[in-house]
Amino acid sequence: MTPLYRDPAAPVDARVADLLARMTLREKVGQLNQRMYGWDAYRRRPDGEFELTEALYEETDRFEGLGALYGLLRADAWSGVDHSTGADAQAGPALAHLVQRHVLERSRLGIPALFVEEVPHGLMALDGTVLPVNLAVGATWDPDLYERAASHAAAELRARGGHLALVSALDIARDPRWGRTEECFGEDPYLAARLTEALVGGMQGDVAERGSFAADKAPVVLKHFAGQGATVGGRNSAESELGPRELHEIHLPAARAGVRAGAAAVMAAYNEVDGIPCSANGPLLNGLLRGSGDRGGWGFEGLVMADGLAVDRLARITGDKVSAGALALNSGVDLSLWDEGFTHLAEAVERGLVKEAVLDAAVSRVLTLKFRLGLFEQPYMTPELPSAEEGRSLSTALARSAVTLLHDKAGVLPVDPARVSRIAVVGPHSATTAHQLGDYTAPQRPGAGTSVLAALNRLTLPQTEIRHAQGCNLTGDDLSGIPEAVAAAAASDLAVLVLGGSSARTPDTEFDANGAARTIVSEMTCGEGVDLADLRLGRAQHALLDAVTATGTPTVVVLIQGRPHAVPEAAEHAAALLTAWYPGPWGGEAIAEILLGRAAPTGRLPVSVPRSAAQLPVYYNHKDTEYGSYVDEDAEPLYSFGQGLTYTTFEYGVPRLAEEGPVRCEVEVTNTGERAGRSVVQLYIRPLRTPVWPRTLELRAFQSVDLAPGECRTVTFALADDQLTQVGVDLETAVLPGSVEIRVAESARGALDAVPAVLRVQVRRPVAGGSGARTA
Repeated sequence: MTPLYRDPAAPVDARVADLLARMTLREKVGQLNQRMYGWDAYRRRPDGEFELTEALYEETDRFEGLGALYGLLRADAWSGVDHSTGADAQAGPALAHLVQRHVLERSRLGIPALFVEEVPHGLMALDGTVLPVNLAVGATWDPDLYERAASHAAAELRARGGHLALVSALDIARDPRWGRTEECFGEDPYLAARLTEALVGGMQGDVAERGSFAADKAPVVLKHFAGQGATVGGRNSAESELGPRELHEIHLPAARAGVRAGAAAVMAAYNEVDGIPCSANGPLLNGLLRGSGDRGGWGFEGLVMADGLAVDRLARITGDKVSAGALALNSGVDLSLWDEGFTHLAEAVERGLVKEAVLDAAVSRVLTLKFRLGLFEQPYMTPELPSAEEGRSLSTALARSAVTLLHDKAGVLPVDPARVSRIAVVGPHSATTAHQLGDYTAPQRPGAGTSVLAALNRLTLPQTEIRHAQGCNLTGDDLSGIPEAVAAAAASDLAVLVLGGSSARTPDTEFDANGAARTIVSEMTCGEGVDLADLRLGRAQHALLDAVTATGTPTVVVLIQGRPHAVPEAAEHAAALLTAWYPGPWGGEAIAEILLGRAAPTGRLPVSVPRSAAQLPVYYNHKDTEYGSYVDEDAEPLYSFGQGLTYTTFEYGVPRLAEEGPVRCEVEVTNTGERAGRSVVQLYIRPLRTPVWPRTLELRAFQSVDLAPGECRTVTFALADDQLTQVGVDLETAVLPGSVEIRVAESARGALDAVPAVLRVQVRRPVAGGSGARTA
C-alpha cells in the first residue's frame, strides 16, 4: 500500500504528519541540518564529468539522508570554484540531479534534499545573471522593475537545479561604514518594505493561490532578522544597541511586509539585540514572528534558518555546542547552517534540553517546504533556462534606473556633441567591469560586461575623440599615473572621472569560516567583513580628483560604490556628480547612455550622503529633537534621502486632502523644463500632536510620474491606515490620535520646506498584525 505521504493528492499537512510518524529521531535531526558546503560535495574530473566526494558520502550516511545542502552552485573566491572546476548553466542541472539521486538512495524514506543557493543580486553561480546590488535597486524606487528582475533570478535558480534562494532584504542601512551597506535597499523602512514585497512576489509568484511553487519560482529566505543594519560602529556582526521602539519603527517593517507577502523563510541575523542573539531570541522568533495576531504576533508559518555558524556561537553563553543547538531550536530556529550544534539534537532530546515535540515542529516546517516545492514527485525537475538576453536587459534596466544625478552646476549634461568633440575618460573605474559587480558575485567570463570607457567608445559619434588614462588605483598611494590623466583632461572639452570602491574578492583573500573577508587585499574597500572607520576614498583617488578638476576642463564625476562615500570635493569642484552604486556588469552602458542623453537619470538616493564620517548618523528620519549643529562641521548631510535630478525641472503644488471618506491626498506636478522627464513624487508624514515623540519625517508613499515639457498632472495617493500608523506607547502599531502633516516633495530635504496639509485623527485605530506598516 502506498504511504499517505507519497500521495500527491493528499493535503500537505496530512502528508507531513504521516511522514513524520515514520521517521526515527536520527532521521528527524538530519532534516534540520545543513552541514556541508556544496562545493565540497563534488569534484570535476578532467573529462568534464562530475563525481561525488567521500565528504558527501559521510554526511548522508550520518543521518541516512540530507536535510539541505548549501551552495552546490556557488562560485567565488571563497569556494574556490571557477569555470574550470564548477558547473556552468548547462552542467548545473546534471550536477544537482547527481547529488539528489545519491541523497534519495541514502534516505530510507526517500526524502529529497533542499538545495540552498545565494541569490543576493542574481543567482551566485557561473553564468548567472548579475543584477545591480540592493543599494542600487533602492535607488531605482521602482518595485515593479525589481519584481521582474527577481522573477528572472528565480527562474535561473530553478533551471539550474536549485530550490531555495537566500536574499538580503531586511537590513536597513543606518551606518554606511558597515561593509554590507551594499546589501541594503536603503535607510528607510517604507522603501525597503516595498522592495521586499516586490522581491517575494517576483521570486515566489502566486504560491498562496496555488498552494505550491511553480516550476520557475523559488521560495525565498529573507536575510537578516533583525536589526543587523544598526550594529555599533558599523562593524560586522557587532551588537545592535536598539530600544524596542527603534526596532519596531525602523528594522521590522520590511520583515513584516515580506511575511505578509508570503515569504517562505527568514534568516536569523548574527547580531544580538539588547543582549539576546537573534538566533536565540525566543520573543523575537516564537513570539513576534510566529505568534498569533491576537497577541500582537505575525502568524508566520514558514521556516527560520540560522546564519552561518551562528548556532555554534551560542556556546559562548551556553557552555557547549549541545546546549547551544538546544537553545537555538527552542528559540525558533528550524534549520542550521554549517553548525555542529544541531547535529547533537538527539542528545539534547535525550538530556531533556529539547522536547521532541519542538523538534517535530521544526522538522514539519522543513518537510512542508519540500512538499510545496513538489520534490517528492519531481526531485529532478529543471525547467527551461530563461533567456540570457532577457537577464542582461533587466540588469541594464535596473542599472539605468539606479544612476542618480546629484548636481549639474555647469549644465554640462547631457553631453552636447556640438560642443564636446574630445572627451577624457579617466579614473580607476573607467575601463574595468570587475569593480562594478559587488560582493557575493560569481567569476565572470573574460570580456563579460561593459565598462564606462567601452560604452562611451561605442555610443559616441564617430568624430568624437576619446582619450583614456587610469590615473591611479582604487587603493594605495601611487600617484605616478596622475600626470597622464591630467594631460588627457587638459586636452579635452570634457572629463569623465570614474571613482569609487570595490567589493571584488581575489584568490588571495583570506576568509573567515563563514565567508566574510578576514584580511583586506588588492582593491577591496567594501563587502562583508570590510568595514571602514572613514568614508573618504583613498588618498590617490582624492589627489586625482583635485588634479583633474584643477585643469579647468568641466569634469563629470561618476561614483561606482557600495556605500555612500564622503566626497565633498566632488560636490564643490566637479561640474556634475552622479552615483551609480554597484551597477552590475552592464553598468558602464547604463552610465554612458545617461551621460550622452540616450536616457535621462531617474535614480533617487536611498540613503543620505554624509560630508564626513564624523557627521554620522545622517539618516533623514531621526527623532524631531532640537539638537544643535557641530562647531566644526555642518550637521546636514551633503545630499539627502530621496534626492536626484534629471534633465528637466518640476514644480509641485500644495497637497490637498479629501474632505470625506478614506484619506486621499492629491498634488499637482508640472514639468517646467524643456525636456520630458520623470519625477518620483514622495509623500512624507510629520506627526505634530502625538502621544510618542515623533520623527522629523517618515516616508509613507511614492509614485513615479512621466511628464512631457509643460505637462501638468494630478498625482493621487490613497492612504490606507497602515500608511498612517505609528508605534504607540505600548509598542502596538496603530493610527494614533493627533495631528499629522502630509508633505509632498522630491526629497526628504525638500519635504521640510514644502507647504503641508494637516490631517487630524480623532480616534485610535489599531492595525491588525503587529508591528511594521504594510505597504500599499
